Amino acid sequence: MFIILVYDANEKRVQKFHKICKKYLTWVQNSVFEGEITEANLRILTDELKNIMDENEDSVLIYKFRTKKYYERDSIGITKPSHEDLFF
Repeated sequence: MFIILVYDANEKRVQKFHKICKKYLTWVQNSVFEGEITEANLRILTDELKNIMDENEDSVLIYKFRTKKYYERDSIGITKPSHEDLFF
């Protein structure tokens, strides 16, 4: 499946959130990640995030798409290079 993950974390935990998400997804904006992921890895990712988050201060939104077929992303302004841009 393809997901978009967005988080809002306390300053003390932002780097931890970023490090965990980067293991599974591509970083596209501050606190925004996207990419293909298996159900199993999504469960591992969410478990890792739950272990470090404070549910009274932090939040995570996960948008799930069955495929990238109906996914379209427009970008305005500066964009971070994708993995593909880094190697080609």
